[in-house]
Amino acid sequence: ISANGEEEIGKMIAEAMERVGNEGVITVEEAKSLDTELDVVEGMQFDRGYLSPYFVTDADKMRATLEDPYILLHEKKLSNLQDMLPILEKVVQSGRPLLIIAEDIEGEALATLVVNRLRGGLKVAAVKAPGFGDRRKAMLEDLAILTKGTVISEEVGISLDGMTL
Repeated sequence: ISANGEEEIGKMIAEAMERVGNEGVITVEEAKSLDTELDVVEGMQFDRGYLSPYFVTDADKMRATLEDPYILLHEKKLSNLQDMLPILEKVVQSGRPLLIIAEDIEGEALATLVVNRLRGGLKVAAVKAPGFGDRRKAMLEDLAILTKGTVISEEVGISLDGMTL
């Protein structure tokens, strides 16, 4: 990476490299302001937003923030509510929020999540899984490793109806 003779930029890049180490990733992005800043993200970050603006918990920042949520990682599209109902009932009883990361969530499944979020019965947010094809599977596996979870996948014989918290 070249700092083009800019001492401040060079120091910032050196600090970034020191902070993330050999296994970290450094991303340089164009800013919307004149400030140059270093932002270190712990864990994993991917560029996918929530599937519905109704999942927003902080309207000022347009963010959906969940504290200590259960995380449901699903490799397929979720559209049938009946498949999801048992796990949703368990999550509601637990009182903890739920983050769903799946290929997509649509139809009655998405509508039910939104209605329950608005009524306050279920603290939930849903996002599309990052990547495409085999890359998506690999990224879901990475998320599972990071969260000490398992990807719900027909390939390994795991389905929603047999899930426990």
